[in-house]
Amino acid sequence: MNKNHRINLKKTNKLLIEVLTRLMPEPGNFTTGVKGFRILRRNRADGISRCFYSPFVALVVQGKKHSFIGTEEVIYSPKKCVFIGVDLPSEGRIIEASPEKPFLAIVLELGASIFSELLAEISSSETVELCDKLTPRQGMAVVDADPHVLDAFLRLTELLKPQVKSSAEWAVLSPLIIREIHYRLLQGPLGNQLRMIHTQGSQSYQITQAILWLKNNYKKPLHVNDLAKMVDMAPSTFRRHFLRLTTLSPLQYQKRLRLHESQHLMLTEGMDAAHAAYSVGYESITQFTREYKRMFGEPPGKNVKRLLTG
Repeated sequence: MNKNHRINLKKTNKLLIEVLTRLMPEPGNFTTGVKGFRILRRNRADGISRCFYSPFVALVVQGKKHSFIGTEEVIYSPKKCVFIGVDLPSEGRIIEASPEKPFLAIVLELGASIFSELLAEISSSETVELCDKLTPRQGMAVVDADPHVLDAFLRLTELLKPQVKSSAEWAVLSPLIIREIHYRLLQGPLGNQLRMIHTQGSQSYQITQAILWLKNNYKKPLHVNDLAKMVDMAPSTFRRHFLRLTTLSPLQYQKRLRLHESQHLMLTEGMDAAHAAYSVGYESITQFTREYKRMFGEPPGKNVKRLLTG
């Protein structure tokens, strides 16, 4: 990156801080009216939070966050893009934030359909050949923010100003800028990873289809060889590439899905631990309680009560 880009990056990031601080004077999650596009502000360091991420790109504007995505350690810091290409479990906490200098981040969920449309327009037979030659990478990455991506996020965020959001500009321009962000990501350092994940016939694409099946069928017993056959891969190849893309084995991935869903059921539907365990596919409440405590740090009942009472 040349000097001019560094100067532009610093200036654009400063403008983003100003805009975001005005839009979000208080800590919280700011929903923007565009599905999957949100802004986060935190005024202090916090405890560990756990979730299951859907594919997104996040731009950290100020402050720091420490996370484990799958089993990979990640530091979110200013002027960094965090990319998640497949659904992955995460646990993390804000480690640098204050009322005077809050943690600020922008999150945009990535659209598979947008990538498919763009790849159809800009790709050629070379894309498929490239995906065949490259070894599947992890489904996440942290890279320096590209000046073009940062600029697009600034323009998108400026559309959230009340005087703009109430006008036709918001409705017309926001989808175009979101599409531009997807395009810039394809053309930047994350391009090969994105192409592998979204190009039919690539091994990464086959793994994403297996992940989709697991998301929709996590309650069922998992037979890894059958799942490998379903996506037309040899079992040993499937296991290796699944681990490469997600940092987890298929069985570990299914367990994380089940435990996150059980917590969701207890929090939102008032289920007790036994009903939640059986609802997500566990046959042994003892095993469920042991694995839940190992993942969330405390037994189900205590964990849910703490989360509900704040």
